[in-house]
Amino acid sequence: MTRPSSSETVLLLVHGAWHSALHWTPTQRALARHGLASVAVDLPGSGLGAPAPSGYFLPGQPGFASERSALHDVTMQDSTDVVLDALVSARTRYRNVVLVAHSAGGSAASAAAEQAPELVDRLVYLSAFVPAGRPRFADYIAAKENAGAVQVPPVGDPAELGAIRINPLSPDPAVTDVIRRAFLGDLPAGSPESWRQFLHPDLPFANYTTPIPVTAARWGRIARSYVRLTDDLALPPATQDLIIAEADQLTPENPFRVHSLPGGHSPFVTRPAELATTFAAVALDRSRQ
Repeated sequence: MTRPSSSETVLLLVHGAWHSALHWTPTQRALARHGLASVAVDLPGSGLGAPAPSGYFLPGQPGFASERSALHDVTMQDSTDVVLDALVSARTRYRNVVLVAHSAGGSAASAAAEQAPELVDRLVYLSAFVPAGRPRFADYIAAKENAGAVQVPPVGDPAELGAIRINPLSPDPAVTDVIRRAFLGDLPAGSPESWRQFLHPDLPFANYTTPIPVTAARWGRIARSYVRLTDDLALPPATQDLIIAEADQLTPENPFRVHSLPGGHSPFVTRPAELATTFAAVALDRSRQ
């Protein structure tokens, strides 16, 4: 089979925790310069219409630490269905559908690929969770290899709130500095603080705790690539390498094709052109290791 052309290819972009489709915009512009179409989806609880705790934008943020999240009843299947719907639409128009997942977005992307492998030609994980070795994202966050990660401080009790809540708009610079280092540790000094306004405070608790079953016969038959981020503080290279190694144990005949990029957890913000170049190279080469 001949390799697909750029006009036959679309990249479906799935964001990570507390992010949204908006974060992919600079990378999408760069992908367009490569002649590649792309679609970024908003998972439930993300995007411009996403609900936020009632006091989040008010002075003093009243009730922010205790108000139950509007996302408390969002399930992992709800998120998976968003990806599946986008895949179905993409398959009607493109021969080569490349599913890209960042960070916690690996949950919904992996579940969708397992449920409908015929809709995906290649999986690309960008410093992302892959459930092939351990079924919950929480399992890798708790791994000893991840002990050195910069972890964003949660607000309140996630089980009670129904969400893992963070506070990007905190008036405490110590809190926001941890969030910045985790996601944007390579952001140039003196950059505007506008990045804080584009992060959502709530991540559905189910996205973190729900096991994602994947099998060698379905998820494991799809060609896949992993883009390692060598300076990532939120999901350090040691954790990324653990994820890759354990996934390859499930399907040793179809291992990850691994690429490495310098920089931190959010290259779609800090180096979108370089990221798009990597995605373009991966998307247009369907050969395996």
